[in-house]
Amino acid sequence: MSVPDQVRTGERADLRDTLRRHRGFLRQTVQGMTDEQAARRSTASELCLGGLIKHVATTEERWMRFAVGGAEAMRSEPIDWVGQFRMAEGETLAGLLVEFDRVAAETDALIATLDLDAGHPLPSAPWFEPGASWSVRRVLLHLIAETAQHAGHADIIREAIDGAKTMG
Repeated sequence: MSVPDQVRTGERADLRDTLRRHRGFLRQTVQGMTDEQAARRSTASELCLGGLIKHVATTEERWMRFAVGGAEAMRSEPIDWVGQFRMAEGETLAGLLVEFDRVAAETDALIATLDLDAGHPLPSAPWFEPGASWSVRRVLLHLIAETAQHAGHADIIREAIDGAKTMG
């Protein structure tokens, strides 16, 4: 007999469910928006809602590559530091959400199987302590924080577009 998803307990379930919750907040923020609205910058920031969806999916995918294969796997694709926060010509909100959901499903599957204590040295970057390593658990905690932070950004952007408040 399998245990229903909603009553699973333990660290893996807590990490997965917390990440899902914050993904849900971000996804809820773009409900009912047009592609034009999702691409609109509504604050002094360069951020737009579609760009945040794209950035969170890209970031989650990159960090999970790190969790599986370390810094080299994480760097297997170049980063478009500017474009990852914008909707490019031809991108749609629906398409970005499909990719967001694909990445989420892959991460959720990895959470169920990866050794949470396994770790890798971080890539060299000015924002990482030289020689530091992160465990899979630390990567997941980082993804939760990243997703929650951007869900808050999205809420502010959405409110500036049409007054809708998704988190309060």
